[in-house]
Amino acid sequence: MFNVKKIKVTLLNKQLLKQFASAVSAVNIIFSLVLIFADIPDKSKPQLGYGFVGLLILGYIIMWYWANKILCQKIRINNSIVEVKTGDIFSEPGLKAIAFNEYFDTQVDEVVIASSTLNGKFINQKVNDIDALNTLIKDDIYMQERIIEKNITRKNGKTVRYKLGSVLLYNQEYLITAFSRFDDQNKAYLYMPDYLEFLVNFWSDVDRVYAGRSVTIPLFGSGITRFRGYDMINDQELLEILIWSFKISRIKFTHPAQVTIIIHPDKKDRINFYYLKGGDCSVL
Repeated sequence: MFNVKKIKVTLLNKQLLKQFASAVSAVNIIFSLVLIFADIPDKSKPQLGYGFVGLLILGYIIMWYWANKILCQKIRINNSIVEVKTGDIFSEPGLKAIAFNEYFDTQVDEVVIASSTLNGKFINQKVNDIDALNTLIKDDIYMQERIIEKNITRKNGKTVRYKLGSVLLYNQEYLITAFSRFDDQNKAYLYMPDYLEFLVNFWSDVDRVYAGRSVTIPLFGSGITRFRGYDMINDQELLEILIWSFKISRIKFTHPAQVTIIIHPDKKDRINFYYLKGGDCSVL
């Protein structure tokens, strides 16, 4: 069934009309070549004309339907492939990025970290020894160089703050990264300059550690993070910023390695995949 409330691409979308016009041009060329050699009776021409127009209308409706149902796009950037799709990040191959706060807190207590978040699920489901993870973060030489401030007074959580975008490889499978700032009420937030700083630093650190493997990331910023001063920013805009940041990073993911941006299935209706102007890889 086609849910009218979930229409993301309008019937007269400019991009869709342009794509349809290109398809019609190709069909017209084929028909013109056929008609050169075909002898069509005059009395049959009106019926064929009406039929042709009907097929064009049907074709356009099918294209419009497809544009609203597509859930995956592959985009070529800097000779790399960026795939945007819905799914579960934990089931993806290669390296998987998990966003922490700037303190790399690991306390899942519904105060510092909620168990329903990707961060909370990662710690509860994928970390067998939290003390070992805390030690890894604390003792890693590179992470020590990314420390911004120590001995910070907090009611809950750790007291060492790291630079946004800092990445640590965990268990040869996960890229844990300092993504959000935390206020006194343990609420994640960012200013837009913070978000851009995170993305620049994140891609730089990914380039340092990925070693030719594919990297899967969530839609950073979607969810509980509060963008102060940008209350109206939506997931589509965050996705476009994320893709743009990869483009300017100049990282090269050569085949078969690629970057995958995972959209949670609950948020698929917030993303216009057709607008991304890539090559579709999944239609439902």
